[in-house]
Amino acid sequence: MKFDISKSLPAKVTEIKPSGIRKFFDILNEMKDVVGLTVGQPDFVTPWHIRNAGIRSLEEGLTYYTSNNGILEFRQEIAAYQKRRFNLDYDPATEIIVTVGGSEAIDIAMRALIENGDEVIIPEPCFVCYEPLARLAGGVPVPIKLSPDNGFRLTAEQLRNAITDKTKLLVLPFPNNPTGSVMRKEDLEEIANVLRETNICVLSDEIYAELTYGEKHISIASIPDMRERTIIANGFSKAYAMTGWRLGYTLAPEYFTKQMAKVHQFGIMCAPTTSQYAAIEALKNGDADIEYMKGEYEARRRLLVSELNRIGIETFMPDGAFYVFADIRKFGMPDEQFCERLLYEKKCAIVPGSAFGESGNGFARLSYAYSPAHIKKAVKRIEEFIKTL
Repeated sequence: MKFDISKSLPAKVTEIKPSGIRKFFDILNEMKDVVGLTVGQPDFVTPWHIRNAGIRSLEEGLTYYTSNNGILEFRQEIAAYQKRRFNLDYDPATEIIVTVGGSEAIDIAMRALIENGDEVIIPEPCFVCYEPLARLAGGVPVPIKLSPDNGFRLTAEQLRNAITDKTKLLVLPFPNNPTGSVMRKEDLEEIANVLRETNICVLSDEIYAELTYGEKHISIASIPDMRERTIIANGFSKAYAMTGWRLGYTLAPEYFTKQMAKVHQFGIMCAPTTSQYAAIEALKNGDADIEYMKGEYEARRRLLVSELNRIGIETFMPDGAFYVFADIRKFGMPDEQFCERLLYEKKCAIVPGSAFGESGNGFARLSYAYSPAHIKKAVKRIEEFIKTL
């Protein structure tokens, strides 16, 4: 009998679709002279004082494993940062795990919580990892379609209607990738009123917490009665321009943290040592870096929205992250077709909204983590393209 590997692999893996974002990246990498607004990472280099701290740790020979949960001094600085910036209190000894990026934080939270058949409520559009990670953990994703009419925010009514006796976890992906939407304190209080009637946990992805324009980010963990049921996932990629350092963390009550630490311990062991020493410096002396980069993003945000509206592509002004979610439904074609034609005909790359869930159909994500000159060049090509339609 000839061995057939396809009959040996589980459906929960084989049925997962590859990231729709990566499809466009792969095409883009094969073309020349493409102007893209696709990348979800800062165009800034990690600030020198942070890089230097990583270099110094190597020069001093600090190249060994750290404790599973991360260097204690690092966890202490995470706790101090969360208290200083968001008024959250977490014990560095028992309530923080340092992870390999924010994605691992999300992964270990889901694997520690979800059993086969548990339902995971996921507001969409959202980042591409939540549904696959929920499925890999044995869960059943339950998407909630968010609306541009209220800025793509989750409502208490939508949440209540999605809850069943199998619901285990609510994912709160705010500030949101791809829409740039945020949940204000009053929004979170209404969500909390629904959750208090249940035994549902919350996974709050706060990787863009430092990138809000106007009101400061509010974590659902700060709402009364929510801390004990909430796991926060955060990291250093967006706020400190440290994408390649692969460093994140979880914040959760001690019992949650102990269970996640088991998954982290056997799957990863510990996060990179050099990255941890660099991030200690970021937390100690990086507040000014955050404010500088945020100011640059805010100017680019206004530029991109203004330019898109000028050429006839409607988009609301996002309140967080570094994306706009443009409405392209009026052009009469699926969003993926629009983006593919734009790429091939004008060599301009943006990401179709459907890459972030079915509720993203008819929209496109454009990143403004690029220079103003680059943004203007991309918009010019988009304008030329829509004139042909």
